[in-house]
Amino acid sequence: MNKDIATPIRTKEILNKYGFSFKKSLGQNFIIDPNILRNIVHYASLTEESGAIEIGPGIGALTEHLARNCKKVVAFEIDGRLIPVLEDTLSPYPNVKVIHSDVLKADVAKVIEEEMQGIKDIMVVANLPYYVTTPILMKLLHDRLPIRGFVVMMQKEVADRISAKPGTKNYGSLSIAVQYYTDAEVVMTVPKTVFMPQPNVDSAVIRLIKREAPPIEVVDEDFLFVVSRAAFAQRRKTILNNLQAGLPSGKEKKQQIMDALSACGIDPSRRGETLTIEEFGKLSNELYPHFH
Repeated sequence: MNKDIATPIRTKEILNKYGFSFKKSLGQNFIIDPNILRNIVHYASLTEESGAIEIGPGIGALTEHLARNCKKVVAFEIDGRLIPVLEDTLSPYPNVKVIHSDVLKADVAKVIEEEMQGIKDIMVVANLPYYVTTPILMKLLHDRLPIRGFVVMMQKEVADRISAKPGTKNYGSLSIAVQYYTDAEVVMTVPKTVFMPQPNVDSAVIRLIKREAPPIEVVDEDFLFVVSRAAFAQRRKTILNNLQAGLPSGKEKKQQIMDALSACGIDPSRRGETLTIEEFGKLSNELYPHFH
């Protein structure tokens, strides 16, 4: 068995060998604790028939653990300086394909089609770059990829917002956007000390399992997210005030908004954070004809 990449000594050796310096702008924090990586892989429930998609493999610490536990790993790395490093560190693993690309611009569905032929069970497993966690997640959810779900490390604060339940202070439009597509659960919190360099924030691993079907049928998904974003624009304000302020020409359409709330049995004096996804779905369906 190859020596783990994810130890402080081995990580330093690799960085020195390549004269690698961390780029703050890319949010590079490498994991130097193999136990954390084993746990992440464990939560992804992979088998030797599974495929894994990784974003931001760094020097290959998590990639290596994935390669040992599944059939095929495809990793997207934006930093060209790391491509030769990964060729070296992952040379023992023929089942890994590294793609030098920004995942936000990549056609991930096409890559899956080409690289994961015949693989039925696919998970996204990654230590996401913290400055683009939300855009990456939303893109991969919108792309309707043929995957089972995600096990991803992110800033703990973002993980708490994604998994939050109605009526809590963390619940917001991000909770709704992600939970519309998936069942979300924080499976572990991770201290700063397991990273090099150490980030300024605590981290958490969240598991998102794709739903068979969304919790509610909506006329237009994008409009559901427009409504939920408007509802949370100012947390202290009522749903009626926020929708008037946040929807296009909402001020002139106060009556239509009142009627839609009434048709859904939603008291206009409630705050956005008290509404469930189902209520937001019903409300966006009622409002849709008045805003299109």
